[in-house]
Amino acid sequence: MTTTPSMSPESSPGPTPTSSPASKGATRAAGLLPVDPGLRRATLLTVLNSLGNGLYFPLGALYFTRIVGLDATSVGLGMTVAGLVGVAAGVPAGRAADRWGARQTGAVLWAGTGFATAAYTLVHSYAGFLVAVVCATGLQMASRGVQGAIYADVLPAATRVEARAYLRMVTNVGMGVGGVFGAIALQLDTRGAYVTVIVVNSVSFLAPALLVRRLPLAPHAVERASAAAPVEGGPWRAVRDLPFLSVTVLNAVLVVQYTMAEVGLPLWIVERTEAPRWTAALLMIVNCVLVAVLQVRVARRASQVPSAVRAMGWSGLLLAAACAVYAVSAGLSPVWAVLALTVGAVVQVLAEVLSAAGGWTLGYELADARAHGVYQGVFGAGMSAGMMAGPALVTVTAIQHGALGWAVLGVLFATAGLAVAPAVRWAQRGGQWRGEPV
Repeated sequence: MTTTPSMSPESSPGPTPTSSPASKGATRAAGLLPVDPGLRRATLLTVLNSLGNGLYFPLGALYFTRIVGLDATSVGLGMTVAGLVGVAAGVPAGRAADRWGARQTGAVLWAGTGFATAAYTLVHSYAGFLVAVVCATGLQMASRGVQGAIYADVLPAATRVEARAYLRMVTNVGMGVGGVFGAIALQLDTRGAYVTVIVVNSVSFLAPALLVRRLPLAPHAVERASAAAPVEGGPWRAVRDLPFLSVTVLNAVLVVQYTMAEVGLPLWIVERTEAPRWTAALLMIVNCVLVAVLQVRVARRASQVPSAVRAMGWSGLLLAAACAVYAVSAGLSPVWAVLALTVGAVVQVLAEVLSAAGGWTLGYELADARAHGVYQGVFGAGMSAGMMAGPALVTVTAIQHGALGWAVLGVLFATAGLAVAPAVRWAQRGGQWRGEPV
């Protein structure tokens, strides 16, 4: 990947940790697994969970419509309600992580998700569906911020962002493998096949719930726990930290790109272009492969605040460029439309890996290290909100209004990416009360 142009250097609120030669190699594989013991165990948890999610995602909604017999619109509404509950639960879950420990809270949330997911097999009415999906989705989304806090405790601070990139690569591979078996169950299209997938997916939450408490704490987390310094402004300081919230909102805007790829592009291809329908599958494959190849490498270049800010700015500009290319594809012949869409997808992947790495760095470095749970809960809730709003936003703009809609999305992405720099400067000016980030 090309090196991004230099921007004005940002001064961090405290000394930025530097990587020792040993820590730089922590995520490098010994065989197929990384060297660092905490990351090795986190990799196992990630593999288990992503395999189950990959199995379930292709057929989750179809189970309730085809097997249980619920109306598709009602199922969609129920999932939306469940998503809203999940967004709201993110911050309280983060506070619980600060009070009782991230690993303990994560174990409870994952176990609850596993049992609620297993309850899908008992659903025979809309009321039962609503209870089960609100519990399962709400608990799973609430666990996102707690998962970030777990990583803050168990991964070496100097290589944390690179480690998260490695885990994201593992997630993509795991979900891809799980998706293959999910497609087989989808082709069988029997109640037994669907129920088997649901049970396996529930186990993919229950197993990590049993294992997560055995993750070893990194030295910096042990030192922080022994200090036990109170958080200035109270344990809920994150929800009143306006500079941090501004960065969270801007990151949430960039997160809309995920639903643009998953929801917007398939609809755009079918309804507005001459490209064949299989182009949507092609673009997803391109995305998965390039993320697996690029994410760790890009994360190494965006592991400190100044480079993370540059990554977010470039991400917004690249997303704007991708939107422009997608808009052009509407007036092209099938072959050229496929080519244009592929180019746009490649540009979007570059934006995706940049914003993911930059977001991880800023989410950790701008947080109060003594309250990572609630800070990661706020940051995770922002991401969940962005992904929830994404389908409606992309549909209302690009799908309904074509090139004009893509232009609106492009301007939104570019503005959000470029606005990260002043938002981070604001956060750093007001960061004295946080103490030095780990």
